[in-house]
Amino acid sequence: MTKRINLFFFLINLYVFCFPQDVKYAPAWFGPNANPVPEFMDATIVEKSTIQLMADYYFGFGDQTKNGYFKIDIPLLPGRVSFKIWSSILEHYQVTDEISLAREMNGNTTGKANGDFYVQTRISLLKEDVRKPALILNSTIKTASGTNFTGRRYFDTPGYYFDVEAGKSFHLNNQFLNEIRLVGNFGFLCWETTNSTQNDAPIYGGKIILGNQKWKWENTISGYWGWMHTHPLYGNDYGDAPLVYATKFTFKLNKIDYFAQYQYGIKDYPYHQIRLGASFSIDKLTPHYK
Repeated sequence: MTKRINLFFFLINLYVFCFPQDVKYAPAWFGPNANPVPEFMDATIVEKSTIQLMADYYFGFGDQTKNGYFKIDIPLLPGRVSFKIWSSILEHYQVTDEISLAREMNGNTTGKANGDFYVQTRISLLKEDVRKPALILNSTIKTASGTNFTGRRYFDTPGYYFDVEAGKSFHLNNQFLNEIRLVGNFGFLCWETTNSTQNDAPIYGGKIILGNQKWKWENTISGYWGWMHTHPLYGNDYGDAPLVYATKFTFKLNKIDYFAQYQYGIKDYPYHQIRLGASFSIDKLTPHYK
């Protein structure tokens, strides 16, 4: 029995070695929305159904991309459990001839695409108090519904990830700045590639939020670490260990949050991003329990 198992794994490794992947399923070789670093929140769960509408512009490094983006977050149990869905939409892109050649896009330098859908369940594991931080468990599935794989905009494979957010606020007796919130994130990301191979990666991130009831300023550094760039068969340029920094300013006005974000790809994510958006709550879409 042991010999059969060893033979099985030997044949798998031989197959992968003899038929290496032509396409690098990694963020360094695809559009900015293909497999980005997962965003994490502030370790709280919404009390009311919330909709976010955004416009993104990615530039630099030979790829210009414009797209819309939406997120819908519905509290199944307000403050305890929520259901969330999001996707990029109406993507338009233009790349240089060099990028088209490097990504094997067959001379394709412009085009359109629509993104994958992400479906997430958020569960409160621990409520925050004076001593304890809040803990939120996220379970997320990514579809393979993104279009224009040949243009290297989206993977043609699904994925999923699990992560835990931990957050703790410190309140100050100051009118301008009355809250400092620290948030950490850690989890596990997995996505399919080719040759019956999957890439597994730990997710990590840290965030500091400053603000008051009218505004807040977030600074985040986050990333994930895939294993394939460490494999001698694929090489260090596989590009599956992205690291990004983002700064975001939110201004609250008349029950609507307006925000602007800049994100920079430090490693394996060759993009600058500018995001403008608005977030608002809709009470009629919030489940009410008697």
